[in-house]
Amino acid sequence: MTIWLGTPSVDGLGGVARVLGEWQVEAGAVQLHPGDLGWFRRFGGERTAAATRVWERDGETVAIGLLDEPDLLRLAFAPAVFEDEELAAQVAADIVDPSRGVLIEGKVYVEAPVGARVKDLLSKEGWGIDDPWTPLKRELTEPVEDSGLAIEVIAAETAHIRTAVQRAAFDGSTFIEERWHAMAEGEPYANARCLVGRDGQGEPVAAVTVWSAGPGKPGVLEPMGVHRDFRGNGYGQAITLAAAAMLRELGSSSALVLTPSFNVGAVATYRSAGFEPLPETHDQVRSG
Repeated sequence: MTIWLGTPSVDGLGGVARVLGEWQVEAGAVQLHPGDLGWFRRFGGERTAAATRVWERDGETVAIGLLDEPDLLRLAFAPAVFEDEELAAQVAADIVDPSRGVLIEGKVYVEAPVGARVKDLLSKEGWGIDDPWTPLKRELTEPVEDSGLAIEVIAAETAHIRTAVQRAAFDGSTFIEERWHAMAEGEPYANARCLVGRDGQGEPVAAVTVWSAGPGKPGVLEPMGVHRDFRGNGYGQAITLAAAAMLRELGSSSALVLTPSFNVGAVATYRSAGFEPLPETHDQVRSG
């Protein structure tokens, strides 16, 4: 059976996102989510399609990759083929072969879900592990407590508010209004919401984007940030609670977020909002 590697068309990105949504299961490993594809879509459809890799076998999509950076590939696999030796060998071969156009040469990173056979094969090829990340999860079977903030669901005419908070929360952010509209044009955003929290004086103090994978499936927060002028007031916890509540409203079974383990402040914020840490994960790294 031949395994085919390709990139989707811009029109085909919606289908890729739907497949990623089908692969999100409560009992499964945390892996690339349609929200990750949706957030990348802020750079436009053509750039997103060019950064997406799809592996097919007998006409069925079995693995999907997103080049979040030219040196970072994030992977997802259909649940039934996590331990498939043939697929893992082909994906690993494609990753290490520069002629396949998956990763640049030199030092590169691969994020693969825990339990995927490809991780073992890369380790055997001498790939090391990078700094740890902490996934955190909150079950959404019960209602979420009130955030205490006035929460605004962002629409096209208020996108400038959302992007301004993002830039004030993350140094070097390039999230401008034009990029919000590019993101919102992508199919994954049909199951997403951007939220801005305002304090008692009406100032926008924090923002988050949440992505549902469909009813009964895990949703994700990507990204969440607090305006630099309003930190230290519990607004990170508050906007995270609002995010969890919105995902529950969208039908998500749980809310997921992933942060570097060294960012102890972020881990503490998510835990204060009822998120429980899962076992740490590591990207794999090839020194080049």
